[in-house]
Amino acid sequence: MAGNKSVGERTLLSFDYGTRSIGVAIGQEITASAQPLCSLKANDGVPNWDEVGKLLTEWQPDCVIVGLPLNMDGSEQPLTQRARKFANRLHGRFGVAIALQDERLTTTDARARLFEQGGFRALDKGRVDAISAVLILESWMEAQYGA
Repeated sequence: MAGNKSVGERTLLSFDYGTRSIGVAIGQEITASAQPLCSLKANDGVPNWDEVGKLLTEWQPDCVIVGLPLNMDGSEQPLTQRARKFANRLHGRFGVAIALQDERLTTTDARARLFEQGGFRALDKGRVDAISAVLILESWMEAQYGA
């Protein structure tokens, strides 16, 4: 993978982990922006690793951010450990640098954002998950740089 760019110039890929669908977004630190890419189908939380590999090969991210689902009080839930395991597998299989980002409220924010853009027709699950991945990435960049 990539990895020789300095902080502030890196390409970032983010995942909104779920048991049936995993949202994916791409972002650039230099512009502090992110855009939705796609949603990957998952079978009980397990993606098609070949599809994940293709995304990593195509986009060559310097760091991968995985959303960490927490309860509103900050405590962990069963899905939290599964998201950590997904992040560990990404690192183990592909050797990419991983960062975890609290993702509380991102699905709610994603639904609100899509509804503003297109009403109920815009709220299909794949789009919500990809926009959630954008929000995870944007919140990670904001936490890093105050962007």
